[in-house]
Amino acid sequence: MNKVILMGRLTRDPEVRYTQTNNTLVASFSLAVNRRFVRQGEERQADFINVVAWSKLGEFCSKYFKRGQQVSIVGRIQTRTWDDEQGQKHYVTEVVAEEAYFADSKRDGDTGSNFDSTFGAMPNTEGGFEMSSGDDLPF
Repeated sequence: MNKVILMGRLTRDPEVRYTQTNNTLVASFSLAVNRRFVRQGEERQADFINVVAWSKLGEFCSKYFKRGQQVSIVGRIQTRTWDDEQGQKHYVTEVVAEEAYFADSKRDGDTGSNFDSTFGAMPNTEGGFEMSSGDDLPF
């Protein structure tokens, strides 16, 4: 099974291009994903993961994802090779996105809605969140 789940911050805005053969949209971006553990006395390390999103998902990412935003990506790892004009072989490993989600707790400048992105959580008067009772849930 080849499945990857990542959560990190975009290091740059998605870059859009189109394939030459059938003009399919491809969005490329990089995620800075923090490592889980920090060695004592050192700063937290991050891995920089290249991600590509095709067609409609690529269009979504290019339209709504911005540098610095925290997102979650579900996809698969893919490796590929190609030769450049000088005959030099290049290798790349990237994540091909199959699903993409916003992972920030609140979008910058968003003051219009009181509903948090977590299902069933509404802000209480003290500024925190309380879960709605099970009576309100649709199942």
